[in-house]
Amino acid sequence: MLNGRPATPFTAIERDRWKELGGDGAALGYDELAGLSGLGEPVALAEMSEVYVPLARLLVLRVEARRRFSAAQSEFLGEPPDRVPFLIALAGSVAVGKSTAARLVLALMRGMRPDWRVELVTTDGFLLPNATLVERGILQRKGFPESYDRRALLRFVAALKSGVDEVSAPVYSHLTYDIVPEESQRVVRPDVVVLEGVNVLQRGAGRVYVSDFVDFALYLDADETDVRRWYLERFLKLRNGAFQRPESYFHRYASLSDQEAIATADAIWNRTNHPNLVQNIGPSRPRADLILEKGPDHFVRRLHLRRA
Repeated sequence: MLNGRPATPFTAIERDRWKELGGDGAALGYDELAGLSGLGEPVALAEMSEVYVPLARLLVLRVEARRRFSAAQSEFLGEPPDRVPFLIALAGSVAVGKSTAARLVLALMRGMRPDWRVELVTTDGFLLPNATLVERGILQRKGFPESYDRRALLRFVAALKSGVDEVSAPVYSHLTYDIVPEESQRVVRPDVVVLEGVNVLQRGAGRVYVSDFVDFALYLDADETDVRRWYLERFLKLRNGAFQRPESYFHRYASLSDQEAIATADAIWNRTNHPNLVQNIGPSRPRADLILEKGPDHFVRRLHLRRA
């Protein structure tokens, strides 16, 4: 106990206090902000300026502090300064808004430090191809740790943090629900890499984990009831949108009624996404340096920052 309260490595910061920490950080215009919003992931101007501008400012401070330490260590060793990118991990459940949050962080950091090369990589690209998942009988466990090529992801991150000039990551298509053959994302001499995915803070059976290479970890959190509702709402929007395209993996759901679509989405949630959240994603929450707690309206209401 600490002053009569349970001891915790985090300090809780209410949104009203957090928004005052944005300083003169560069914000985004309405059109640019609208282009970053994901399906079912609303981003209001207030959310951007009150939550993500202070967050980007904090991240810039952390990157600069890491650079100062690196330079001091190189001087101590009598070696030339290294060029190792700062790695930011962003984790959280399916449908909690990770993709939008990652794009906001990317855009704001680029705006604050236009001379930096800031890149976004998603771990979806490291999912095993559907053919492999089918062969192993785990297609319905897509998103669980065993559905990823964890060695390839670890090699990618280790190469980044070793200062390799150029690395590449596989590309995933949410339309076809599979890896895009012979396509890759090149990441060349980055200053900062944002690595987004449900699995970036998870631990497994090995001795080395992706989280061992992370410089700053973010976790997007919300009540399970709200996340489930957001997932169902997103499924309905996809049914009326991307699922209508014949090449979509989920085209068979395009003609479902509202009632049928909700029942289907709920079954997928209960079979796959909820167990993965409870067993793998949620337990990684305490490893974050900053937890962004969302309310039922999909907007951040409170933050929990790890004490320095």
